[in-house]
Amino acid sequence: MFSDIASKLHGESNDLYRLRDELRARGHEIRDLISGNINECGYVFPQNLIEEIMSRASRECRVYRPDSLGRLSAREAVSDFYAAAGVTIDPGDILITPGSSLAYWYCFKLLADAGDEILCPRPSYPLFDYIALLAGVKLTSYRMSEENGWAIDLEYLEANITTRTRAIALISPHNPTGYVASAEEIAAISDIARRHNLPIISDEVFSEFLIEPGELPRPATGGAPLVFTLNGFSKMLALPGMKFGWVAVSGDAGRVRQAMRALELISDTFLPVNEIAQAAAPEFFQLGNAVRFEFAMRIRKAWLLTEKHLSETNACRYEKPRGGFHVVLNIDGGNGVCDEEKAAQSILRENHLLVHPGYFYDMDPHHLIICFVQKPEIINAAFPELLKTLQNYAR
Repeated sequence: MFSDIASKLHGESNDLYRLRDELRARGHEIRDLISGNINECGYVFPQNLIEEIMSRASRECRVYRPDSLGRLSAREAVSDFYAAAGVTIDPGDILITPGSSLAYWYCFKLLADAGDEILCPRPSYPLFDYIALLAGVKLTSYRMSEENGWAIDLEYLEANITTRTRAIALISPHNPTGYVASAEEIAAISDIARRHNLPIISDEVFSEFLIEPGELPRPATGGAPLVFTLNGFSKMLALPGMKFGWVAVSGDAGRVRQAMRALELISDTFLPVNEIAQAAAPEFFQLGNAVRFEFAMRIRKAWLLTEKHLSETNACRYEKPRGGFHVVLNIDGGNGVCDEEKAAQSILRENHLLVHPGYFYDMDPHHLIICFVQKPEIINAAFPELLKTLQNYAR
């Protein structure tokens, strides 16, 4: 009755989440230290501004006049956002999407036929597997080297390009390691892409949250033959419910035109983006500058507080994230016997704190993943408990 794809979308829970559900059923409150939904961590766009902006936008949308690429005013606002960062992208080369997940699916369907390969970083984000499954493509991986601070292994990347490879995916800042690709790495990846005639899919959803203030190196300026830059309001403005994102296409003019023609038709098939959200986008960009700055400052302070607690234990090692919301804890301890799944379950059972084992992200053994973007009182209450349990577990 169902397709082969449906048979793989079983949605079964795992042992960690079954334990979480059991504890909740017994009345325990579980504190989630992994969710990237920063609304739940106290990061919210000012409600009064949302109401004012959306009210004005709704009046603009009384008559439905959809544009396959998205409202021109919204695309112009995205173009202005990149211009402020020194990147020139014409509004006609921007597609509005309801977020980065569907943007990935668009790119996969645009670039690859069934069975073709997309080269993605390892560690990776679990959602990619489902997007690739639905798009009918295969994910292959290139290595990010923990011993080198999670830097991209460029030789490994190029060695894994095959005749079926159709694109290189780059996530910077990277989720979950927090690594930010340097300008030199961007240039090297762009050179690889040009020599192998491959586009780059550049995921920059954490672009506004660098631990050390500075400019984010972007493939859009790196000389690759074709670059699809993905971003949106979900993380940038803590507006995941707005469902507003985009794909900005740059590179060789002829390829950009061809890509935009196909993307326009794909988008026209669904017209999936809320018109009021699109009409509101210019004001969200304009009034959101101060909000983005405040969020970035709070996230840096959250990391400094988290790092203070991590520095007081020898139960784990970590590489300081350069951007994003997460930190990877290496809990090996040098003896190679620390089971990350059991460690995560111990933390959940004893402290009622949810963290992820590294294998959720296709990571080598002995890692835990934590979202440090929490309220200060949560960090100060949760991390000492977590690290004490981890210390006892290690012993």
